[in-house]
Amino acid sequence: MDKFPALETDRLRLRKPAAKDLPDIIEYAGNPKIAEMTLNIPYPYREKDAIFFLNKANQGVEDESEYIFAICLQPDDQLVGVTGLKINPRFDRGMLGYWIGEPFWNNGYATEAIEAILTFGFREIRLNKIVATHFPENPASGKVMSKNGMKKEARLTEHVKKQGVYKDVVQYRLTRTEFLERP
Repeated sequence: MDKFPALETDRLRLRKPAAKDLPDIIEYAGNPKIAEMTLNIPYPYREKDAIFFLNKANQGVEDESEYIFAICLQPDDQLVGVTGLKINPRFDRGMLGYWIGEPFWNNGYATEAIEAILTFGFREIRLNKIVATHFPENPASGKVMSKNGMKKEARLTEHVKKQGVYKDVVQYRLTRTEFLERP
């Protein structure tokens, strides 16, 4: 992809993360509630973590292995969270991830952003399947997935390890066929 896509919804703009986003990323991702409900966000979350994240986002675009988007409010470009797709080209599959900063919870921003990412994944990248997981203690994330037509596929027992503890995850999926058949 020659140019990083900017995706727009009624209220949001999903764009490439930039250095100007670092203070907001550090503040919102640094919330222990965010770290607790995500697999790859450490706590405490420091500036070096945000810089690593930004470099990873840029590298992922270059090698087309991952597309990471800053979720921003329109029209002021206020960052409210992050979402992305990690691509497995062998299987035409994407792994969806996202988080929303706590001050912006319960506004439907995650649901709206995920709809844009699913459309991007199926229509632009031409994926066959997109999966996402959440910890069982974060059912709100499962609701976001369900609202976007994703189907609960499995509860994977002791599937991941976080801070030395094996944890279950609930996996959701959406196939290209299911995406195209949605109302």
